[in-house]
Amino acid sequence: MISPRPRFPLSAPGIAPKKGSLTTKQALLTLLIALLISSVAGSIELFSHATNMRQEVQLRVAQQLAIVNGAAAEAAFQLNPDLAHQIAYGLFSDDEVAWVSIRDDFGRALAEFNTPEQADSTWLSQHLFGDILHHQTALQYYMGSDMPEAIVGEIELMLSEGYLTQQFLTRIYAVVGFSILEAFILSILVIAFFHVFITRPLLKVHAAIAQTDPNRPGQWPKPALHGHRHDELGHLVDSLDHLLKAFQQGLEQRDQLHHLSNMDGLTGVANRRHFDEFYKQHWLLAQQTQQPLSVIFIDIDNFKEFNDHYGHAMGDETLRAVANALNQCINPARDLLARYGGEEFVCVLPGQDHDDAVNVANCLREAVLSLAIPHAFSSTHSDLTVSMGVASMSAGVLISAEALVEHADQHLYRAKRLGRNRVETRKRPA
Repeated sequence: MISPRPRFPLSAPGIAPKKGSLTTKQALLTLLIALLISSVAGSIELFSHATNMRQEVQLRVAQQLAIVNGAAAEAAFQLNPDLAHQIAYGLFSDDEVAWVSIRDDFGRALAEFNTPEQADSTWLSQHLFGDILHHQTALQYYMGSDMPEAIVGEIELMLSEGYLTQQFLTRIYAVVGFSILEAFILSILVIAFFHVFITRPLLKVHAAIAQTDPNRPGQWPKPALHGHRHDELGHLVDSLDHLLKAFQQGLEQRDQLHHLSNMDGLTGVANRRHFDEFYKQHWLLAQQTQQPLSVIFIDIDNFKEFNDHYGHAMGDETLRAVANALNQCINPARDLLARYGGEEFVCVLPGQDHDDAVNVANCLREAVLSLAIPHAFSSTHSDLTVSMGVASMSAGVLISAEALVEHADQHLYRAKRLGRNRVETRKRPA
């Protein structure tokens, strides 16, 4: 079993942080950063300009709408598009307005202007001006002293979000320009300090870890950090060194156990457990990528009689020889040969269709025949033979993983019923 991962303290017990340790350095850096944050926090007050600008915009639009209300009401009451056009154009000519419309009391547009292209909305513009862009006012027409004012239409306009944002940014550029320059110079000093005392050593550690072979973490190029031998960063490097070496031991044990757990101890090919994992993974992959997948079930003919008469030692040796011969017909980097149980083997052929699988099956059958292992007690052949069942899943054909294996198994039993030493791929008509 893999031993539990050891725990290594960042510093030896009883050793308190010394003067000049990483903790002290970080405290000094934190103080400098706090001063920088204080100066940056002051610049946040510039957003008060946004409040003032919002109030100015709302007041200006309200005044404009109040000024044109009477004339626009006259145009709506008389259904005069020319007058409405002049009023709407007067409002639209201001770059601040993106869209304006004057409508009568039936909702019919008497005049409308719209900017063809609007700048993309941003988080900043929506946050600053999103709720004050739209304005709508009813047009009230004075009918006489003895009658109340009548609603004869409405005027609606939309302010340009991009224009307002640009005006806001133009205002604050001059105010924050000097502050940005000052903050930039201070940032350079802090960055230089960080780089010399913290960032550069950390980058050395990072580079060493990045160059480490994941398969051999215990052989990582441990960096030498001068000036950090007795602080937390030095202890961190030592702890990483111990941890990676311990992890190397764990990987070696894991690989050994994984190999043993997936290998058939007798034949040296994959076992049933490995087959189940491999087959499930590639069946799902075949479904996702619309690629073919084939399965071949292989059974040594009359193997019980072979064991009964030649002995189990000879039977085990024969199983190893058959497994080795079968393995020569597949591509181990892509395909899988596994011992399914007893004298049964199974091949999984990802990406290979029915015809490819039949060719592989014929190769498997011939490979076993070429061993020329005598089987004098076979009821069908004088030499050792195998029977096979082939099942394939074509691209785009939905079939469950269990059904595909079941079809291959059924074809195998059909091959045995029809005389053995043959490959069967599908049921034939009676």
